[in-house]
Amino acid sequence: MVSLPRLVVAAPSTGSGKTTVATGLMAALRTFSGLTVSGHKVGPDYIDPGYHALATGRPGRNLDPHLVGEERVVPLLLHGAVGADVAVVEGVMGLYDGRLGTSGFASTAHVAALTSSPVVLVLDVARMSRSTAAIAAGMAVFDPSVRIGGVVLNRCRPGRNADEITGALEHVGLPVLGMLPPDDSLATPSRHLGLVPVDERAESVALIERLGEQVAAHLDLAALMEVARSAPGLEGDAWDPGLALAVAGGGQNPAMAGKWASQGSDVVPFSRHGGKMHGSAGSRQRERPIIAVAGGRAFTFRYPETEELLAAAGCDVRSFDPLTDPALPEGTSGIYLGGGFPEMYAAELAANRSLLADLRTAVEAGIPTVAECAGLLYLAESLDGTPMAGAVPAHAAMSERLTLRYPVATAASDSLLTRGGEEVTGHEFHRTTTSPAAGSEAAWTIDGAPTGFSSDTVHAAYLHVHWAGYPHLAARFAAAAHEARAHFPAMAGKCAAETADSPAESRHGGKITSPAPATPDSPPNDPLRHHGDVEVGDDLLDFAVNVYPGERPSWLDEALHESLASAAYPDEEPARAALAKHHGRERAEVLPTAGAAEAFTLVARARPWQKPVVVHPQFTEPHAALEQAGHQVTEVRLSARDGFSLDPAAVPDDADLVMIGNPTNPTGVLHPATAIRKLLRPRRLVVVDEAFMDAVPGEPETLTTTRDDGLLVIRSLTKHWSIPGVRAGYVVGDSGAINDLEAVRTPWSVSSTAAAAMLACATERASAEARERADRIGAWRDHLEAGLRAQQIEHVPSTASFVLARPGVGVRELLRDEGIAVRRADTFPGLGPEWVRIAVRPVEQTDRLLSALRRCKR
Repeated sequence: MVSLPRLVVAAPSTGSGKTTVATGLMAALRTFSGLTVSGHKVGPDYIDPGYHALATGRPGRNLDPHLVGEERVVPLLLHGAVGADVAVVEGVMGLYDGRLGTSGFASTAHVAALTSSPVVLVLDVARMSRSTAAIAAGMAVFDPSVRIGGVVLNRCRPGRNADEITGALEHVGLPVLGMLPPDDSLATPSRHLGLVPVDERAESVALIERLGEQVAAHLDLAALMEVARSAPGLEGDAWDPGLALAVAGGGQNPAMAGKWASQGSDVVPFSRHGGKMHGSAGSRQRERPIIAVAGGRAFTFRYPETEELLAAAGCDVRSFDPLTDPALPEGTSGIYLGGGFPEMYAAELAANRSLLADLRTAVEAGIPTVAECAGLLYLAESLDGTPMAGAVPAHAAMSERLTLRYPVATAASDSLLTRGGEEVTGHEFHRTTTSPAAGSEAAWTIDGAPTGFSSDTVHAAYLHVHWAGYPHLAARFAAAAHEARAHFPAMAGKCAAETADSPAESRHGGKITSPAPATPDSPPNDPLRHHGDVEVGDDLLDFAVNVYPGERPSWLDEALHESLASAAYPDEEPARAALAKHHGRERAEVLPTAGAAEAFTLVARARPWQKPVVVHPQFTEPHAALEQAGHQVTEVRLSARDGFSLDPAAVPDDADLVMIGNPTNPTGVLHPATAIRKLLRPRRLVVVDEAFMDAVPGEPETLTTTRDDGLLVIRSLTKHWSIPGVRAGYVVGDSGAINDLEAVRTPWSVSSTAAAAMLACATERASAEARERADRIGAWRDHLEAGLRAQQIEHVPSTASFVLARPGVGVRELLRDEGIAVRRADTFPGLGPEWVRIAVRPVEQTDRLLSALRRCKR
């Protein structure tokens, strides 16, 4: 027996406040009671679990007997709740409302009974009094297998009416566990398919915090936990993705109660043209093929168990954002496109032409591809007339009718995922249609009608299937990915055989890439190592490289020349002492480096990082250095919709290294020091790249003078002092971390010239001139931004020596034709080809740029 305190939050009907109470309760128990909370949702809904994940800091999980089978509900609950102190399950619709025609199958009551969980009933009493007790009492006795442990009154203020309701409920034996007053600030916006996903709401974190505060203030958390602890022990083991795959591979699918076993359990990739695929002389077997999973604001719907099954099947699951990424992850061997709202972002998806082309190329090359609902629309020829990937021969459009059903689907034929005649249960939830509705080889037959598109390598349909209920689908997809030739979008111009066998094929494999030289007009060979120097030329006005355009001070030139006079090996100690004094630090808290680049490399090599996180978009060298050191990087991408502002809660709690820029290259956003310090955790190192902080007058948000354990700041002299040929930088911060960096550093890595630059720039005279340069940059930047505003060109307000602008796809190329070079921004993770970074220049040069932009818009 497994002891798991738990409760189900239910209501008589939709709109009663289940999501408000359930999500607020999760946040309150975590924040105010200090508990580890596991969040779950009855039914197929993807959106509520996103809010649950924010509230709990853990993945939101679904419990749906229709999708996974009754016998798998408890194991999935236990799997999701591993390590949790309490599980909170949010119901769906009314307590007893389930799949039509099934007497409540897959209802909240059904799940409560399967999991032996007490129910907390949420009642909206804004327009009721004693009738509240009648409704609650009726629901309490309707099904003896359901136990209601108490009631929460929603939209209820203390007073005579509340006393009347409470007395009536106590009379029928139902305790009131709290009263949540009306609060319009807790409203959740909706769209044509329900609530707006958490990834699309800039205020989601604040909303969750507010919900938690309200629940903690107005509900009895102790009494609610008593209800949760009254739940009996559960029999059985937690669901295990590896075991599920092993059973599937053995020819049995527990969700089908033996039915599928008689149909055959072959999980080897299938080819109509040559039987089972066992690879070929040209294919490359990899231990962990990369599965590219669509994410971001347009693709928010997928079950976490899907990724867990693929990982258990030996795959490396990596997320990409179709709105911003210029290409699929390098080395992609499988593509999973889940659900979401591509119809809301059709124009932005279409604007990312490089990714659409890369996706189409990968699909046409035979990369195994699974697309559900939104993924189908993304692969179509067009969506409401807007061009999409064109990998599926269909056009999609919005319709007046909402399709919402819980069908049993039959595989129409043998395909990437299915064998003809197999049955699955799933759900559909969409307000679009495709023309035609099915290809020559349909994916499924539902209610006698073919739907979707399938082949040996593609399976695309509206139907959502929970793979925990059908692990053989995950096994087949993973097997196909293991057999597929990996897709390398950055290796343009090389033949497939060269791509497959090249020793420099991928930085993700731990090998160092040696790509062919890039050109401004070709896709970057290695986006993370693309440099602005590539954009410039002898005949181009340079707005691409962020080096201060003025002359170096005479005192700096003199120091650089004098450094070359000695024949001795470099001695960095005078520079180290000067830098320490300059920042009010001890010697052990400062480390000179051969530019910021060496500092990033030292950080990557200093410790065996388990979960390094890079906050994007930002300078790409930290990410590249981590990958070159053999680490798998987790990306946290800031949103243009939020002005690329930092949300510390977006960084995973288990990250042991976090790297962020401030002010950030290429956005120019200056994050508050207080926000960055919120990232600090025990056993975590936070590294802040302040390479452009000296361009901010007064450096108000610098962390160089802050003594915090686990904090390092990296500074560079390259840009501000116009010395790009002198690799001069340094690290300031936690002496223990500095010691770890020094331990892996090459002796005498800092040249005499770099040390001389550091010594010269760490003086009062240098500080005064640095401020003058910063003021001058600010005036030039104001002129640039005013010109962009006058032309209504979207841009990010900057504090640095550059401005991130969004003039549109193709403008960078048009500017080159006008004799002006700007920095392409699609090599920064999180940005697309419609963005460019513009270096700040004197007014006369800026006016030439603005005139060219005006001509490009005509």
